[in-house]
Amino acid sequence: MDTVPLYMDMGAATGTQLPTAGDREGKTAIARSFAAPTKEAHIEDFLSRRSTLVRSGERVSFGSYFNAFPASYWRRWTNVENIRLQVRTQGPGSVIVYKSNARGSLQRVDTRRVEGTADSVFELSLAPFGDGGWYWFDLVAGTEPLVMLEAEWQGPAVEKPSGSVTLQITTLNKNDFCLNNLRLMAENPEALEHVQEVLLVDQGSQKVSEAEGFAEVRDALQGKLRIINQSNLGGSGGFARGMFEAVENGSDYVLLMDDDIVVEPESIIRLLTFADRCKTPTIVGGHMFDLYNRTVMHTFGEVVNPYRFQPALPSEEMILGHDFMSSNLRQTSWLHRRVDVDYNGWWMCLVPTAVIREIGLSLPLFIKWDDSEYGLRAKKHGFPTVSLPGSAVWHVSWIDKDDLVGWQAYFHARNRVVVALLHSPYEYGGRVVRESHYHDVKHLVSMQYATVRGRNWAMEDVLKGPAGLRELLPTKLPEIRKMMAGYSDSVFRPDQDDFPAPKMDKPPRRGHGITQPSKVSLLPWAAKTVIRQLLNPVSGSSMERPQATVPHQDNRWWRMAQYDSAVVSNAEGTGASWYKRDPKQLREMLAQSAHLHSVLLKDWRELSAQYRAAVGDLTSMESWRKTFEQHTQNEIK
Repeated sequence: MDTVPLYMDMGAATGTQLPTAGDREGKTAIARSFAAPTKEAHIEDFLSRRSTLVRSGERVSFGSYFNAFPASYWRRWTNVENIRLQVRTQGPGSVIVYKSNARGSLQRVDTRRVEGTADSVFELSLAPFGDGGWYWFDLVAGTEPLVMLEAEWQGPAVEKPSGSVTLQITTLNKNDFCLNNLRLMAENPEALEHVQEVLLVDQGSQKVSEAEGFAEVRDALQGKLRIINQSNLGGSGGFARGMFEAVENGSDYVLLMDDDIVVEPESIIRLLTFADRCKTPTIVGGHMFDLYNRTVMHTFGEVVNPYRFQPALPSEEMILGHDFMSSNLRQTSWLHRRVDVDYNGWWMCLVPTAVIREIGLSLPLFIKWDDSEYGLRAKKHGFPTVSLPGSAVWHVSWIDKDDLVGWQAYFHARNRVVVALLHSPYEYGGRVVRESHYHDVKHLVSMQYATVRGRNWAMEDVLKGPAGLRELLPTKLPEIRKMMAGYSDSVFRPDQDDFPAPKMDKPPRRGHGITQPSKVSLLPWAAKTVIRQLLNPVSGSSMERPQATVPHQDNRWWRMAQYDSAVVSNAEGTGASWYKRDPKQLREMLAQSAHLHSVLLKDWRELSAQYRAAVGDLTSMESWRKTFEQHTQNEIK
């Protein structure tokens, strides 16, 4: 019931209504949403996965994320010019077809009165959808209930058969998630019709094949499941294995999926159907919804800002974390504009093996930036990426994670620079080097010394050149974890009572708490803060007991810079660590960071040439084959 708003809306067919002209001064009028009161859906009305009942006198709209047809994407990227909507109903009522334009304006297309058992067929053109827009339909019941027996969006038949898919999941100790998704697929055999094999690359210490319930799931998949147990080579090593095996077994596509997800099985069919009809080989990805807040979508599409080399939203109207419970498809104008992307996250992403054969496999980056780099590389070779609405998974939310601190900071810092060296259109990488140094300073004044040690290691490894990337795959994470065990800011304890009670030697001045500096005063304030932390000795008893307890949401650099000692909780809420100011560490790491970034800037051109020359070998089938031969433990069929 938590996901009902993604499938159907109860109530009138209202949405974003746009005025046809601006005001008298010629200014653009503002789009407004008109929402009729939404009625509660009744679980007993859901007759099957494809059938539902509409109660007498009521209205149901399928203008929803999973059931509306994203017409503009099909018009732009495929050879399909016309589609057909076929709705089979039983009972009296009406079937009403709507469309929208790129601005989100709702337009009625056609209406059919129905009674008894009826097939309503609508022939629909994709011509009007150059910049955006969807098709959908509503059902209105008459004096008696109206049952939708089934409905389909249909495209012209094609002579060639559907492509074959290797469906691949990379996992690290997520046995329950893996078994659940495998079970979902087994329960929806139509989703697996064109799946050549389901490949599970298990890189964990707790093996899926040894988990309770595995044998039952394996048997339900009727011989399609294969497990490869290999060393932990990170997400890039796991997904590269999926790409490699798909090429080796002759599949037309590999569908990469994360382990901590819940899949909507219909999405597998939609990705394949779309990819088969694309004009050129195209990477087709699904969207990500929040596993613990099912109607919240992470993002509708992503690009890479070429100057800052950071993920960015393609449109200023878009927001992160859109909740379809609060604003449905018909009421949200920016959801109707087609979004063209640079890449799609590998939580669910279909890659043609024709693309892999031409541009290679993933870079050996362990984790972070591997999916975005692959999308940028494909784009350079003329292969687009499409994030296809109506195809999605539910994924563990990033709200409860902070991967910019701790062991993952090394991979964030290193891989961002590596990808910029490969793909930045700016001579010295735009703002990448400057921002990387800024991040170090912020972490240091926040007393996050383990994080900065890892980030400095990252810059050192970047400066060594591309030759060592592959050798670091299995070894770098253990090194980072060993290093971080020596820093109190990265050693977590589950109970805050494990730390001494906080105490300030001096009360805050005039009772005021810590406030964020304004934009005008930020730079001089930051400079003064760094100087203070460098020169001033650690105050009073702050090494024996923390000055404060800081919740994760308050862990901001400008706040932490005011303490000499604090206990800070982690993003997951499972523990806390003790941050302690250390002027000696600050001086050493600040100088090292400044030196490394100055060398990076000086050597940017040479390093960029080295990395670009090495991509072919780093991502080749033969290079990865050697890695897999070295790190494969066994296979289970």
